[in-house]
Amino acid sequence: MTGPQPVVLGELPSLSKLYVNAATTAARRRVLGTSAGRKLPAVSHEVRNVRADVGNLTAYQHLVGETASDILPAGYVHALAFPVSMSIMNRDDFPLPLLGMIHLKNHVEQRVPIQFTEALDIRSWSANLAGHRAGTQLDVVAEVRSASSGDLLWRGISTYLAKGVFLPGIDKPGNPNGATGAGDFSPPDPTALWQLGLDTGRNYATVSGDFNPIHLSVLSAKALGLRGSIAHGMYLASRALADVGAVKAESFTWDVAFEAPVFLPARVALDIATVHSGAGSWERSDYVAWNPRSGRRHFTGRVSAVI
Repeated sequence: MTGPQPVVLGELPSLSKLYVNAATTAARRRVLGTSAGRKLPAVSHEVRNVRADVGNLTAYQHLVGETASDILPAGYVHALAFPVSMSIMNRDDFPLPLLGMIHLKNHVEQRVPIQFTEALDIRSWSANLAGHRAGTQLDVVAEVRSASSGDLLWRGISTYLAKGVFLPGIDKPGNPNGATGAGDFSPPDPTALWQLGLDTGRNYATVSGDFNPIHLSVLSAKALGLRGSIAHGMYLASRALADVGAVKAESFTWDVAFEAPVFLPARVALDIATVHSGAGSWERSDYVAWNPRSGRRHFTGRVSAVI
């Protein structure tokens, strides 16, 4: 295995407890003026023999628009791994504040279809601490392996930004991640139009366990400096992946880059452009989502076959 030496946890961490602990840690650091330093933890966290709950899986599939199946959607695997990833960012020696972290992008490798009955080993660690024009960013890597064979089944890299946090000794790049200006997007004709209610964040929290206050209500979001609650980035990305549908291959890569939050309630326009190879088989699907009223782009992505 790659990555730092693992610390094996007895069970999947509780996301709600992690958020409470993150709030306590943030308050303590504000009062005492203490910091965890400017290095990422030199360990990974691992939970073994994790199994999907069939009721929860069905609720997830229904919520994001996936077809009912015994195969775990790639977004659902991310949700399974998320508590382990969060526990890394909740460590006392993690240098950035967990609350208020902004989700910039994701890269997922779905190696093989994963049956819901399979026992899984989940491991996560942080890497690539780097400057950003708006703060400090890092990657959180998660790997999901078969508990019986040890084969790598799924791998995800989530990139986050601690906005306004500039660590000493970490330089800011001029134009991180190849960012482009907001004025270069002309909305195409949409292939789908989503209607997202005010309860969208709470509904996704129920199936994913991610009860981050910025997604739950206007009041809880305002307490963290937002003008209203926003949809989970992975809910939006997973719904776009579901809209790509059964056309996609069994093994694929899935990328998404988030640009502007979706404040709830909302209407979101989506366009999916599918590319086929010369033999007529599916090669990739590119997608973009935007606000149909303002034309502001929310996120872009691509799902590509692994040959």
